[in-house]
Formats: sequence, structure tokens, C-alpha cells
Amino acid sequence: MATPGTATRVALLAGATGLIGHSLLPLLLADARYRAVHVLLRRAVPGIGPHPKLTLHTVDFARLQLSAAFFPAVDDVFIALGTTIKVAGSEAAFRQVDFDFVVNTARATRAAGATRLAVVSALGADAHSRGFYNRGKGDRQAAVGAMGYGSVVLAQPSLLVGDRAALGQPVRAGEVWATRLLGPFMGLVPKGVRPIQASAVAKAMLAASFEAVPGVRILGSARMQGSGQP
Repeated sequence: MATPGTATRVALLAGATGLIGHSLLPLLLADARYRAVHVLLRRAVPGIGPHPKLTLHTVDFARLQLSAAFFPAVDDVFIALGTTIKVAGSEAAFRQVDFDFVVNTARATRAAGATRLAVVSALGADAHSRGFYNRGKGDRQAAVGAMGYGSVVLAQPSLLVGDRAALGQPVRAGEVWATRLLGPFMGLVPKGVRPIQASAVAKAMLAASFEAVPGVRILGSARMQGSGQP
């Protein structure tokens, strides 16, 4: 058994350019338990790396085929891929990113030997929902939960708080208005629906992954609140 602080594990992150993934990457690189961190990207992104632990891979998520030869020792997988229908252009294009890319990554990394999986989902995810968005998130949860991982964490944050513009992403009006309108009354809003810092979600996902609770586990927004505070 490794002694505390010994770097023995290998992490993989898909979605490093989004709010949560951007917060999660430095946490993975700084964690003494990881000896290597792989990041999957759709295209080269300036500003990520270099770091002695870090390896970047430009991949086609639509045709992702990873193997033990490609990632010889992947242990923990973190998926923070996502988009909006407005950005994607259609429901079909949205589902390709939000469902297909996520499922492809989870399936391929499981085949490469990964045993722990943490995926960013959303508050209200429900495979039986009448709403397209929540139903898609629910379908995705069901798919990744049935892949044979020893431990699966499904993070369900409320509206995210973070600087999307700084990452070159379109600002999401719902996130902005919710934060502005609720700002003076934030302490009165239940933690389960209160807007949440992306950094809090990232920290909570990493902590929950290392708890390694067997089976599929929902990480609610209420529990994640506060994880991003100093």
C-alpha cells in the first residue's frame, strides 16, 4: 500500500477549457496522489501547460478509441464536457457533445483500466423528464453508471458562478441574472438551488472521487456549496 502523499495514481480530464474543468485541472496537478495527469482536448488550446505531470492529447471525441496501449495506467477519470443548444446550433449537435462525447470518453477510459469516474451533470437530471435538457442529462447518467466503474460520482450543480468571458466562452444569461437577482438574498436561498462557484464543484468532485464510495453516487449542489471558499 502506498504511503500518504505518494504519487501512485493517474488522472484523466476531459473538458479542461470549461468553468469546472478549468478549476479542476490545477487541483489534479497539485495533488500529491497523482503522478500523471492526461487531458483530452478537441483542439490545441494556448495556456494549458506545460507541467511535468501533464500530457495533452488532441482527440476526436466522436470517434474516441482509447486503449491500454494509449493510456497504460489510467485510474481516475473526470469529465466536464458540455455546451448549450445555442452554442451547438441544434438539439442534435448539443446531444453529440453532451451525451455522445461524454459516453465515448467514459467507455474508452473504462476499457483502458480506469476504476473511478466523476462526471459533471446538472441539477434536475432525470431520464424520465419531459424536458430535453434534463432528460439528456439523465440519459447520460444512466449510461455512464452502467459501464462497470467501481465508483461513479455524478455532480449535479445548480447554476454555475464563474468568469466565462475570461475563458473565451459566451456568457450564459441565466447564470448572470440569477446571480444578480439573488445576490442580496443569497443567504436565504436553499443551498440545493443556490448558484454555485465552479471552483466549489471542482473541489467537491475531487474529494468525492477519493472517497471511492462503491457504486453510483449523486453529489448534490447543497453538499458542494462552500467547497470553493478559502
